[in-house]
Amino acid sequence: MRAVFGLVLVVGLALAGMAVYMVQGFIGSNQAELAKERAFRAKIGPFVEVYVTNKPLAYGAALTKEDVELVLMPKNSLPEGFFEEEVALFPGEYSKPRFVIRQMDKMEPVLAAKVSAPGQDVGLTARLTKGMRAFAIKVDVASGVSGFLQPGDAVDVYWTGGSSDSQGELTRLIESSIRIVAVDQTADAENTTSTLIARTVTVEATPEEVARLAQAQATGRLALSLVGADDVTEAGFVEVDSNALLGIQVQAEAVIVEEKVCSVRTRKGADVVEMPIPCTN
Repeated sequence: MRAVFGLVLVVGLALAGMAVYMVQGFIGSNQAELAKERAFRAKIGPFVEVYVTNKPLAYGAALTKEDVELVLMPKNSLPEGFFEEEVALFPGEYSKPRFVIRQMDKMEPVLAAKVSAPGQDVGLTARLTKGMRAFAIKVDVASGVSGFLQPGDAVDVYWTGGSSDSQGELTRLIESSIRIVAVDQTADAENTTSTLIARTVTVEATPEEVARLAQAQATGRLALSLVGADDVTEAGFVEVDSNALLGIQVQAEAVIVEEKVCSVRTRKGADVVEMPIPCTN
């Protein structure tokens, strides 16, 4: 009887020890997973509710409360200008609507850079930077980079015209990295296609740059050169004339200096004789 009791006691202790071991392992595993989750949350940062679009929105569309919804997103991964509160996105009980100025896809965060200010028009005036002006440049298939220009692109502007110093025609870079705000009548890059050749390209420029462009367009021909999207280099002075392009060397006209001759006249009888003498001045 005592042997049976001892055996039961040993088995009970063994089971208890096994149970404690399993519980410790379970607790340790949970603690490890909890530590991983805490590290992950610390890495991604806090979550915030932001307004996103619930359907694709095209350029010029009015933004309504039915077009957006609140979604939890990590705050650290959001760009600047997102909206967390309805009063900020739709102020004044929506008395002054907002409009889409850049196409947005479904579930894309609504950003201040992609919608107009409350009550602001989405026309060309809304796209101009403060202090800048819009200027239209006439282009064709050659000067307009074969129709590949779109609003938002940057271009260099070259002028070609006659030279006043017998160098033939002259081409000069007059403006560098001017931003395009519209192509023909379209200010939306998503609706601009390369299948149609533009006739006018509207650029954003300072009043001084507008004056130079107007004078250049009136006195010669303008051509545009597309600048790369990530190109931040500044172009220096660029000028090429037709003579230099063709390797023609214009010789300067020789200036012939006539030697000054001084003389005196003397009379010998009835004759007058002229004799050369050194000039004193």
